[in-house]
Amino acid sequence: MKSNPDKREADLLKDLEKQGLGPLTVDDFLGGKVRLIQLKEGYRAGMDAVLLAASIPALSGDRALDIGAGTGGVAICLARRCRGVTVDGLEIQDSLVSLADKNIALNGLAGKVVIHQGSVVADPQDIPENFYHHVFANPPYLEGGQAIAPPAKSKGIAYVEGEAALEDWVKFALSKVKNKGTLTFIFRADRMHEICRHLYGRAGELVIFPLWPRVGQPAKRVIIRARKGLHGGATIAPGLVLHGTEERYSRQAEAVLREAKMIDLAQYHRAKKA
Repeated sequence: MKSNPDKREADLLKDLEKQGLGPLTVDDFLGGKVRLIQLKEGYRAGMDAVLLAASIPALSGDRALDIGAGTGGVAICLARRCRGVTVDGLEIQDSLVSLADKNIALNGLAGKVVIHQGSVVADPQDIPENFYHHVFANPPYLEGGQAIAPPAKSKGIAYVEGEAALEDWVKFALSKVKNKGTLTFIFRADRMHEICRHLYGRAGELVIFPLWPRVGQPAKRVIIRARKGLHGGATIAPGLVLHGTEERYSRQAEAVLREAKMIDLAQYHRAKKA
């Protein structure tokens, strides 16, 4: 949600725009608990970033990895919601890494969130293997060669598969998470079978959590969570209805988006075992 920048933020926006990063906006997340400087035109974090961050079951002392971190939206929302968590991020676009660094400082999370520049196919040395308790991503949801990229370059890279295909994103995530750690993706519902296929035999306790636009409407996106090295069948959770009949968001969605409520995906496997 766009908001009016205070004087300090306004001065920072002017400096960044002079550096060729603008035009820019300042946006509220988690009811104003998080403030993000974002491109006015181009890639922008939105509702999906908050929903993904809400689904990570991080505890104090855990280390987490955000693949395709953009301007730091998911990583910062997670660090704000879960105190004591350290979050690394990987982002291929250096201009977005620069904005992410500014956002980390703006939200007082220096040392708690660090975004590295690099690609999932280059296997950067800053991102160690079998190291993280939680790895998560919002991969490009359009297949390379099958879609027209948005005119803004930063959006095109974020939305359309490039050198790294979806399989590369999943393999990279699997290589970085600890055994029994969580892997979480937010993705298009009509391509969720691809992520499930790439996870097959490598991760279990799979939970598919649909995000329903409104009651009675098909889900366009889902959250998929699994745990590396475990077995067991998949569970389709009740999911979350995002919009009500009159209000912009449903009450349940408001609790996640504005009040930082967690989306507890593990409960569905606990209920299955009971």
